[in-house]
Amino acid sequence: MQRVCFTLQVRPECIDEYRTRHSAVWPEMQQALRETGWHNYSLFLKPDGMLIGYLETEDFAAAQAAMDQREINAAWQASMGDLFEPMDGRRPDEAMVALPEVFHLD
Repeated sequence: MQRVCFTLQVRPECIDEYRTRHSAVWPEMQQALRETGWHNYSLFLKPDGMLIGYLETEDFAAAQAAMDQREINAAWQASMGDLFEPMDGRRPDEAMVALPEVFHLD
């Protein structure tokens, strides 16, 4: 199982709205994530808007590609895009910066 950690930057003035939207993630979006291999998925948000995501998956590139094929994902990304710092025209799921793992205690 591959462990993946990534970052994004939520606009500071949008932090409350980001939290509100994630308190009610669309059930269809949650199901799509499960079906495409996103397991043990968590999001953490610092007070300055730095978003840290963590998930486990068999193949992150394949999980991302599978989500990219889902209409619900396109709709979710479009609904969330305005909450993030500029991403050079990319959707949030395209702008994630994956962090290399340097230590793991099993």
